[in-house]
Amino acid sequence: MKKLKLLAIILISICSIGAEAQEKYGTTVNLGLGIGGYSGYYRNIGYYLPIVHLDVEFDVAKNFTLAPFINFGSYAYHYQRNHIDYIHKVTIMPVGVKASYYLDELLQAGSKWDFYVAGSLGAVLVRSTWNDPYYINGDYYDYYYTHGNQLYFDLHLGAEYHINNHVGIYLDLSNGLSTAGIAIH
Repeated sequence: MKKLKLLAIILISICSIGAEAQEKYGTTVNLGLGIGGYSGYYRNIGYYLPIVHLDVEFDVAKNFTLAPFINFGSYAYHYQRNHIDYIHKVTIMPVGVKASYYLDELLQAGSKWDFYVAGSLGAVLVRSTWNDPYYINGDYYDYYYTHGNQLYFDLHLGAEYHINNHVGIYLDLSNGLSTAGIAIH
C-alpha cells in the first residue's frame, strides 16, 4: 500500500512539472445560453434552436483544457391538416468533450482575458415525437428526422473576461453552436 501511494505521488509530481494551464483558477463550470444548428443537422430543414449549455472544464496541460459538456434544445412545430391540430416536438442533447487550447501567451493577453480555439466531439441524442400517424412512416419523416443520434463535431473560437478570480463572462462562437454565458471558477 505504501508503494502504491508513493508511486501515485511520484506520478502526480511528474505530471505537474511544467503543466501549469492557462486557466489559473482550477476547475471551471461554464453555463450559457445560445443558438445552434448542431453540425448541420437542423440546418438542413432551416431550424436553429435556442440552447442551454453546461460544461465542466479541467486543466490538462499548459494552455490546454478538456471539458465534458451537455447541451439541451427543444422546439415544437404546430400544424393543421384536415382541420385537426398536430404537433411535432424535437428534443436534442449534444453530449461529448470539448478540447481547448488557450492563446493568451501568443496574443500577450492581460490576466483579465482568455482567448482560445477549441474542438468538440460527441454525439447528438435526438427524440422526435409526432401525434400525426401520416408522417411517422412517410419518407418526409425518414429523411428529416431520423438523422439524429449522430456524431457531433464543432470548431470554436472563444474569449472570456474575468470579472474577478471566481467569475467570468464568455463568448464562444462555433460552426454549429454558439453560446454566451457565465464561467464560475
